[in-house]
This record gives sequence, C-alpha cells and structure tokens, in this order.
Amino acid sequence: MADKTIVCKDCGKEFVFTEGEQAFYKEKGFENDPVRCPDCRRSRKANRNNFHRE
Repeated sequence: MADKTIVCKDCGKEFVFTEGEQAFYKEKGFENDPVRCPDCRRSRKANRNNFHRE
C-alpha cells in the first residue's frame, strides 16, 4: 500500500489518504476510499450533530 492523493468532492482541495488510514479503513470493513478531506468530514459531522440536537 502507498499513500494516495485524493481530491475532496466538496471543496476541491487535495488531501493525502495515508497508508495508516487505509489500514484503518480496511480493518473497519470500509470498502470505499474517503471522498472528502478531513476538514469537510469534520464540518459535515458537526452539521449532522447540530441538526439532530434541535
């Protein structure tokens, strides 16, 4: 496995999907690579959590 550079589908920035992250995804049974950078993932998660609290 090698690090992968992926373009975020929300903001268009490139981010690195490291070997360690790939191993973690595989261990958790995730079959797809992430499509959003860590910042966009955090933002979406925060928005989801705020939405459900109202």
